[in-house]
Amino acid sequence: MEIKILGSGCARCESLEKMTRKAVEEMKLEASIEKVGDIQEILTYSVMRTPALVINEKVMLSGELPSMTELKSLLFSVSLHP
Repeated sequence: MEIKILGSGCARCESLEKMTRKAVEEMKLEASIEKVGDIQEILTYSVMRTPALVINEKVMLSGELPSMTELKSLLFSVSLHP
């Protein structure tokens, strides 16, 4: 699984990155996690609001910070249907 956290470095972006890393670790998923802060690269995903969560090149969340339960549920569903 390839995960990207899109954001310029705001507090919510940092929180999403930390939550994602923790969820992946707790769920024992095999995933690479990359933080993307370059605005031009973020725009290639047609994201207008950050933080955004991209899994396997698909934007899954944008402009919101999910609860840990919501995040794990999302990661679980993607891991079942990559």
